[in-house]
Amino acid sequence: MATGTANPITKAEKFRARVIHSAEQALAAHGYVAPLDVFLGTGLLVPSHIDAWRKGRIDNLESLVQGSAQKQMFLRQTLEAWAREYSLVATETRYTRSSRDGGTELRFSIDGDPEEERFIRTHYLPAATSEKQKEKVTAKLNRVEPPVVFQILRDSECSECGAKVDSGSLLFMEAQQPLCLACAKLDELEYLEAGDAALTRRSTKYSNCTAVVVRFSRSRGRYERQGILVEPAALERAEQECAADAGQRAKARAAGAVQREKEDHDFVQRLTRQILVLFPGCPPREAERIAAHTAVRGSGRVGRTAAARNLDDRALHAAVAAAVRHNHTDYDERLSAGADRESARAIVGPQIQRILDAWRGAD
Repeated sequence: MATGTANPITKAEKFRARVIHSAEQALAAHGYVAPLDVFLGTGLLVPSHIDAWRKGRIDNLESLVQGSAQKQMFLRQTLEAWAREYSLVATETRYTRSSRDGGTELRFSIDGDPEEERFIRTHYLPAATSEKQKEKVTAKLNRVEPPVVFQILRDSECSECGAKVDSGSLLFMEAQQPLCLACAKLDELEYLEAGDAALTRRSTKYSNCTAVVVRFSRSRGRYERQGILVEPAALERAEQECAADAGQRAKARAAGAVQREKEDHDFVQRLTRQILVLFPGCPPREAERIAAHTAVRGSGRVGRTAAARNLDDRALHAAVAAAVRHNHTDYDERLSAGADRESARAIVGPQIQRILDAWRGAD
């Protein structure tokens, strides 16, 4: 009988599979595929890169791509070939950001190469997509996001007029330069603090010009939305509408709260059952506590991810492992004593694995 080993899969073949998988996921998720979806899916870019680019904090994305020019070209060729194979329709859109003078087109490549820019702007849609749906998708992709204004944590100075901008005040950034609201042409707008969804939604609807206000959270290491800037007339109109139907909206909120509570209870029960399927040795009460903790709305925990809501085994495994880490090891004490997360996780890792194996029923 002939013997031998199968040919090993090359790195190029593995990367090609990742490109196609990323494209298929994007198509399934929102009905079209953009090259940036594939850059993200293959790990050549991360969401924070694109967020900084969309907000104008960096002038191109190519310099942040985690791959050689050859790898980027291979991605492009693979994606275009895959799109042809499935008869997807290519349509060009624009990536723009808000500026004080209107929309500014964003650049992907370092040197503004026309072919690279054309490729990154091309989106692929199924051939069966109706004209109305194509128009809807194109309008969505071409939409210019509102400008972002920063509520600063320390004193600054306008780069144009030299005016002092105190800590806690609002500042606009353009081309890496700080601008006061007057120089940014946003000083006629009024600040609306976050907290009233209906008022925010209606003010945004009626205002021809809006801006998003964010502040950096040192504890969470990210920018968080604080409110919006809107035209005074739009805010006044929205306040009048909200006052007129406040009672009706209160009843709707109460009914919604009851419905969400029921949905959360049912979701926790489903999570608990699936955790016990994966870890039959886990005490039932602990499984329910893990499910309830990881499924809290707005927590950002594993249980609120799309994968967990679909009862994905990997997501639930991560949720159980996290619970074991915090409840059955001295991980938190090590962090309090000054250990960094990576070393603390490495130390408690074997202990976590032993508990998971026992709950799973592994030998």
